[in-house]
Amino acid sequence: MAWHLPLVPAGEPGAELTAGQDGATIRRSVLPGGVRVLTENMPGLRSATVGAWIGVGSRDETDGHFGSTHFLEHLLFKGTARRSAMDIAEAFDAVGGEANAATGKEHTCYYARVLDSDLPMAVDVISDMVTSARLDTDELETERGVILEELAMNDDDPTDVVHEQFSAVVLGDHALGRPIGGTPETINAVPRDAVWDHYRWNYRPETLVVTAAGGIDHDRLVQQVTQALTDGGWDLDAATAPRDRRASTEDRAGVPEAGAELTVKRQVEQANIIVGSTGISATDDRRFALSVLNAVLGGGMSSRLFQEIREKRGLAYSTYSFASAHGGLGTFGLYAGCAAAKADQVTDLLVEELEKLAHDGITEAELKRSVGQLSGGTVLGLEDSGSRMSRLGKAELVYGDLLSLAESLERIQAVTSADVQALAQDLATRPRSIVRVGPFTP
Repeated sequence: MAWHLPLVPAGEPGAELTAGQDGATIRRSVLPGGVRVLTENMPGLRSATVGAWIGVGSRDETDGHFGSTHFLEHLLFKGTARRSAMDIAEAFDAVGGEANAATGKEHTCYYARVLDSDLPMAVDVISDMVTSARLDTDELETERGVILEELAMNDDDPTDVVHEQFSAVVLGDHALGRPIGGTPETINAVPRDAVWDHYRWNYRPETLVVTAAGGIDHDRLVQQVTQALTDGGWDLDAATAPRDRRASTEDRAGVPEAGAELTVKRQVEQANIIVGSTGISATDDRRFALSVLNAVLGGGMSSRLFQEIREKRGLAYSTYSFASAHGGLGTFGLYAGCAAAKADQVTDLLVEELEKLAHDGITEAELKRSVGQLSGGTVLGLEDSGSRMSRLGKAELVYGDLLSLAESLERIQAVTSADVQALAQDLATRPRSIVRVGPFTP
């Protein structure tokens, strides 16, 4: 059965929503303090994945404190008022579970996958981290060194570098153009007070979304979350409405009006190239057409880039297209890694394939194949509790609505060749940037 569950407006405290799909039940509750809890019960599954999402990411950082969101994510694992860093690690290791976190440009998620019987422990530990982090000064300095090593590791990977530089060139001074982890300069300069202020002002009931999928009892989880957050000192009695982070994501200030070219010299074996531009936002109605376009152009072994650049000409091992969508705007690019001597030829081919698609459109065979690829991938991507937990979080914080699996498939299958060509024409006429990282001479 196809259905569409609107999640915006975010709902007043006490609001309840329920839907079902494929034998699973999806429920959403808004607690008095503004905390949102979304669950998907998956019958027969013994595992459960729970995530605590904070609707704040690197785009929300203030000048001089870039990288503080990611810094804070690291520090939450270093201990709370009740637990040491070892206590946190041992809690999950002792039951065969796993816990991790991820910082994005618009949200941060702390998550754990455990047996359903160990879910109360996972909720308690993650809630403790979110509400009662110590942010010890000595631990902060130790973790500063860890993050600097992480940045150095990323800087040694030319593929990471070209993607980060591409975002910076295309988005310019916009907050989304900054690297999530910051830079060595900003990390060295971030004081504890800045991290503490970030934690105090943004880790609050109205910014928290708890999602869980697997062997889940919704009412029991709501009770566990309420108790754990209250134990951590949060006031959940005040009738506070959830904070909708999408309200401030339409600002495009700082995005360059013209394309640019950037070459970064690195002593590596290959040239890494991205050709691209701004893309569409996460809530753009054309996002399903973009998925089809991406699949046709560079989404697999049958894609145009793979066939033309790798299979036909043997110029690259890795080539693909990609889209990154956020609130208000996004990016779209075509990537290839090749010998530096062939960089100009490969760059021309990347441009040519995008323009060819915009001018000539796609064939019915390509449309059918790509729709099938996306439909199958969508179903396969929801086979585990972790992917479904993540889907709930993004629906709440990014999209503002939750589509049933059937509705998602219907929207993919409704995309036409004309939809894809119109979007390709839009992207092909936007200011284009070219970023190259490799063994180029100055």
